[in-house]
Amino acid sequence: MQQKKQLSLFDLSMIVVSLVIGMGVFRTPVNVAAKAQIPELFYLAWFIGGFVAFCGALTYAEIGSRFPVTGGYYKIFSAAYHPSIAFAINCIVIISSAASVAAISIIGAEYLSKIILPVDKQNETYRVAIAITTILVFYFINLLGLKASSKTQNVLTVIKIGMILTLICAVFFGGQTQTVTPIFKTAMGALPTWSDYGKALGLCLIAVSFSYAGYAQTINFGGEVKEAKKVIPRSIIIGLTIIVILYLTINYVYVKVIGFEELKSAESIAAILASKIFGPAGFNALSVIIFFSVMGYVNVNLLSNPRAMFAMGEEGALPKIFSRMNKKTEVITISLTVFTIIAVVIIFYAKTFDKILNYTIFLESISMASSAATIFILRKRTAHLDKKTIYTVPLYPILPIIFIAAYTFVAFSIYADDPNAALNGLYIFVGFLVIYFASRWFNKK
Repeated sequence: MQQKKQLSLFDLSMIVVSLVIGMGVFRTPVNVAAKAQIPELFYLAWFIGGFVAFCGALTYAEIGSRFPVTGGYYKIFSAAYHPSIAFAINCIVIISSAASVAAISIIGAEYLSKIILPVDKQNETYRVAIAITTILVFYFINLLGLKASSKTQNVLTVIKIGMILTLICAVFFGGQTQTVTPIFKTAMGALPTWSDYGKALGLCLIAVSFSYAGYAQTINFGGEVKEAKKVIPRSIIIGLTIIVILYLTINYVYVKVIGFEELKSAESIAAILASKIFGPAGFNALSVIIFFSVMGYVNVNLLSNPRAMFAMGEEGALPKIFSRMNKKTEVITISLTVFTIIAVVIIFYAKTFDKILNYTIFLESISMASSAATIFILRKRTAHLDKKTIYTVPLYPILPIIFIAAYTFVAFSIYADDPNAALNGLYIFVGFLVIYFASRWFNKK
């Protein structure tokens, strides 16, 4: 069934912004500040994260321009490597994205529960219930079709950008006076070495990478974008430019308004900025708006990931039922339902944000590095394409190599910090390879 070209440059740019800006920027700066210990390292981590994101954005812009298909994040692996690699990586991506949805939903529930629940009910059980309800609401919206869900996405993304710009204005209302000078401390109390700073930077980049991750999923919409070869790269670049500017600015505001030492252990940091501007009433109002921004992240992942599952069903890596599409709404119903169930299950498996973070980013690091590497293969196989009709990454191959190296560094940092999370990720990858070949063997039998 031929899908309609429904997404414009604005639609896809808003999807890029929402794929990246979930609730991470309202929570991960606390983790980054604690690992960095000093503001210089804190700012450096966010700057490096932004630069790496741009390297990745330009790389994926070319990949999407050369390979504009629905479920592109699966199909680039299948075409460039092997269907088994495509299956394993995309199963990892689906679990990783579902874990991100679970984590972001829990953060939003933390904010909302402080407003709508009495003190005695502000516990894990009620937060889980709020998070699951959020996911289910947007599951039903996505059942209405791409037009309804994309227009909803545009509204939610504009609200989210407006909210962040409002919070940035807190810097004009006076900052926190630093009472303690931040000091970088080592485990043995000795003077820090370059190695100590490097390890700390690696740990910072774990959380920073979580905040910048997600834009690669944009290529899943290739088959539904108007003038895809031009629109996909433009939307990725526009979206990432907005994201990097917002991230760097709001993190500067966090430090100036809250204070760096206070930031290391602060809770509800966005609501603190809101209270600085509007007082106690603003604290409550912005907490609710922050929760609604969660919905944009949940919705965009329910838009993107089922399309990868659709592509897997088309090529037989998953049962054909996953490629089944509602003829009236063009909704990939089975894939959408299964992804929603996975996200809900992960909420029960890992109920706090910090438990999910390392697991998610290690899996994300594997998929990002390997998917970006497909550009070297795609360039050779699509060398016949007219360069005037596609986007090409500048400074090739330097920028793709920087991006791949950065995510490899993050993966090693996670292994150094939490070996179990990293090893479990590798076991899962191998497990999916085994599942793929076992299913092929049974099918032949």
